[in-house]
Amino acid sequence: MARYTDAVCKLCRNEGVKLFLKGSRCFTTKCAIERRRYGPGQHGQARKKHSEYATQLREKQKVRRTYGLLEAQFSAFYKVASAQKKVPTGLKILQLCETRLDNIVYRSGLVPSRAQARQLISHGHFTVDGTKVYTPSIQLKPGQIVGVMERSKKTIKSIIEENPGSPPPAWMTADAEKLTASLVNPPSREELDQTIKEALIVEYYSRR
Repeated sequence: MARYTDAVCKLCRNEGVKLFLKGSRCFTTKCAIERRRYGPGQHGQARKKHSEYATQLREKQKVRRTYGLLEAQFSAFYKVASAQKKVPTGLKILQLCETRLDNIVYRSGLVPSRAQARQLISHGHFTVDGTKVYTPSIQLKPGQIVGVMERSKKTIKSIIEENPGSPPPAWMTADAEKLTASLVNPPSREELDQTIKEALIVEYYSRR
């Protein structure tokens, strides 16, 4: 399976914003973007004038990297979102990102980062409705319950103690004692990151 193996802090510096890819480290002074607020490489400090296309590309890359998705996965979300008519395309893309299993595990506060959530899921530490799963990209439906394997509860509890996460958002529930999480409803636009300009992402894919 293809995956990004370079330093993830470069991604934050390249986008110019914190993508919170390293858990609790992102909230400390050790965060790379706090120390070097410019892009990586020898031309990182050069002033850049972005075209309309570049602005759309950067917004798409920022969101894709935040959720840790490959280009093929993210473009597939656009195809699914643009094919349905019930929800605005941009919002549907974000909902598909948020309702992935790895993101639900991260949002629940059981782990400090999406990357760690993906690793633990792929190693068989989590269940969905009581069934062990190995696929981080599973799309959860409202009411499905994410749990932790009995043999893995000690590991997850130690992770929570070392890196206490943020409270879960209103569109899902989580129980740190029982180590469970559940999607209540797909998030509304008001419940998502207001700095994301999803219209730019739709425009990017529409012109291809």
